[in-house]
Amino acid sequence: MHFKKGYRALDVGRTRAHALIDQLGAHKSIELLCEAFEIPRSCYYDHCLRRRAPDPERVRLLSRVNELFGQSRSAAGSRSIVSILQEDGERIGRFKVRGLMRELGLISKQPGSHAYKQATVERPDIPNILNREFDVPAPNQVWCGDITYI
Repeated sequence: MHFKKGYRALDVGRTRAHALIDQLGAHKSIELLCEAFEIPRSCYYDHCLRRRAPDPERVRLLSRVNELFGQSRSAAGSRSIVSILQEDGERIGRFKVRGLMRELGLISKQPGSHAYKQATVERPDIPNILNREFDVPAPNQVWCGDITYI
């Protein structure tokens, strides 16, 4: 049962075609209906598998990952979430958590490294006595430290 291009009487969207196949499947074979709607049988059966009720375990994991991500103020990545879940006795891997995070649209925000400001002018209140000459004749003659973080 093939329809000429442009004159296809059963030109409906794929979701509508799946619904029609579901209704007509009681009277006709699925193979014949899929051929009539020009839908591969594998696509129809894949659709049947997907529309099942959501897995409660998966929903629980999604909720838990979202909760932990929120508690970390959007900083936790898949590795840290996995370690927290495993501490709680959950048997789950990093790539599973990564997939759940991707499904939820969660992206870890990590702080960037500290950008130190380069001195552009000499400070008269802090004299540069060494003038970057760190070679000294004997130990304990010159002590040097970095106070940029203070």
